[in-house]
Amino acid sequence: MKKIAVPTEEGKVAAHFGRCPEYTLMQTENGEINKTQVIDNPGHKPGFLPRFLDDKGVDCIIAGGMGRRAINIFHDNDIEVVTGAEGEIESCVQAFLNDNLDEAGNICDHDQHHERGGHGCGH
Repeated sequence: MKKIAVPTEEGKVAAHFGRCPEYTLMQTENGEINKTQVIDNPGHKPGFLPRFLDDKGVDCIIAGGMGRRAINIFHDNDIEVVTGAEGEIESCVQAFLNDNLDEAGNICDHDQHHERGGHGCGH
């Protein structure tokens, strides 16, 4: 059994892990999704969300983009991270379970800012 968390917005994988309105948690077994739960994002504070989702029993994160610090915290807790996903939530999770998810590898770098006020994520 595996529990996957996906940052979501309007039924799709959100572009940014920490700034999404909600997370969709999917419990999977034998390559099938057997339970889905949507929870509100409790807030974007550095280092908080990886611990929050770890406490929910999450084994894997599938996201559009994520910062290096969050990735490192997930890895420190033996939680797999897949970035660069986009599209409908269930389709992405099923593609992941079938080893067929196209990953673009989008990692945010919030230490680099664009001159016009961008946050450097590239998404």
